[in-house]
Order: sequence, then structure tokens, then C-alpha cells
Amino acid sequence: MECTVNWLPASGMAFGAETGSGHLVTMDGAPDGGGRNLAPRPMELLLAGAGGCTAYDVVLILKRGRHDVRGCQVKLSAERASADPKVFTRIQMHFVVTGRGLPATAVERAIAMSHEKYCSATIMLGKTASVEVTHEVVEG
Repeated sequence: MECTVNWLPASGMAFGAETGSGHLVTMDGAPDGGGRNLAPRPMELLLAGAGGCTAYDVVLILKRGRHDVRGCQVKLSAERASADPKVFTRIQMHFVVTGRGLPATAVERAIAMSHEKYCSATIMLGKTASVEVTHEVVEG
């Protein structure tokens, strides 16, 4: 996996990233740090990436189990250390999984498998943060 990140000096403290798969992402800082608040912060993208990683796993696991999954939302909140390096110290994830006839046990199992075996991002972040997971299953 590769990524190239370039500072965009004309924009203050914004950075452009080009991923190995050829996609572009812009990041920016807060105005009090010289940024212009024109894009997500790098740590916000890290949190979003963890949410995307685990949601991907959950949907894939449920689909492979031939469950009729129709939606998967993960609401995340995180706390960071007050001193540098300001690592994540606590991450809360709430899954809302929608489907037809989805057994709660299948959703619980998919989430557990993601967090214990497959989701590289949350497993890695779990080295500095407690990761708390809740979920609900919605018929639809």
C-alpha cells in the first residue's frame, strides 16, 4: 500500500494525498493552527477510515452469510490524550444495521469478527484506545 502526501503551501496548512489506488483526498488544519478549515483534519480521516474499515467487514460478513443486509451505519466518537502525542484514548462505535430478517446474533457475530480478527484499523487503534461497540438492528 502506498500514499503520497503533499503540502499545499498556498492554502496555509492543507495537504493533498494521492492513494496508491489513484484517489485524491484533501486535509486541512484548524485556523488556530494555520489552516483554513477547508477539509477534514487528518485525525478525523483516521477515525472515518476506522469506521469504513469495520463497516466494510460487517457488510461483507453478513452478505457472505446470505443475510439480507440493506444498510450499515457506524456513528463514531473519539477522545484524545491531552498531551502530545494526542493519540486516541477512547473510541465509541455505534452500528445501525438495517436488513430484512437479520438475526441479531448474526450482526453481533459480524461486528465481533471485524473487531477481533479483520479490521486492521480498529485493531491498530485499539493499542492506544479503548474501543467500545454498541449496535442495533433495524428491520427494513
